[in-house]
Amino acid sequence: MVLAAFNEEQNLGPLLQKINGQSCEMGLPFHVIVVDDGSSDRTWETIEAFRKILPLTAIRHPVNQGLGRSIADGLAAAVEIAGDEDVVVTMDADETHPPGLIPRMFQAIREGRDVVIASRYRQNSHLCGISFRRCAMSYVAAMVSKAIFPIQGVRDYTSGFRAFSGSALRLAYHEYGPAFVDQTGFQCTIDILLKMRRLPLVFGEVPLVLRYDLKKGPSKLPAMKTIKATLRLLLKRRFGGGGMAACRAA
Repeated sequence: MVLAAFNEEQNLGPLLQKINGQSCEMGLPFHVIVVDDGSSDRTWETIEAFRKILPLTAIRHPVNQGLGRSIADGLAAAVEIAGDEDVVVTMDADETHPPGLIPRMFQAIREGRDVVIASRYRQNSHLCGISFRRCAMSYVAAMVSKAIFPIQGVRDYTSGFRAFSGSALRLAYHEYGPAFVDQTGFQCTIDILLKMRRLPLVFGEVPLVLRYDLKKGPSKLPAMKTIKATLRLLLKRRFGGGGMAACRAA
């Protein structure tokens, strides 16, 4: 499980408690990889406090490098640990993603999917405490992405709550190496899918209950900067050749 954290001292502790509870409930040991992306609060101390509670790998950036760099470091560490039959989950560290959804994502992987996304655009999904502007921005990004780069089984291109089979993640790193995650900002979530769509993988989604009402502290999403970076990425992948091959997933 990969968590990218930046100034999340208020949210990370409660989330790790829930993750530990979910691990016990499922009877499966979770190995948590937390990347502290140059936090200036007590995020690192929170991580240290959980070393005796959860199997935990901690990575610390001396300065903030962006979500993409944190996801890159976290996934690189995960692929070194995970076997082909394991499941690697990425999720936000701010308590907006409920760990209670993990069993359903695991089940979807066990049923034959390689990548499973917790989606805001499936029946029975629900959004709590999120602004209309943020909803609209995510929806537009998803619709534009789907129009240019359709992936069978995928509607939500920007949700960071995902499960990957160990074999799928290993295949992606074999294909792309360190360039698998090379976007520094929030647009890395889309780029990961654009690259994985070129591989012979099966994608799927489960409905997400997004709990922004549980998040403490301000949003770290720079709206306009993210929109511009996402549009630049889509144009680059569309006309620069990256991500153009049709998805072979069924």
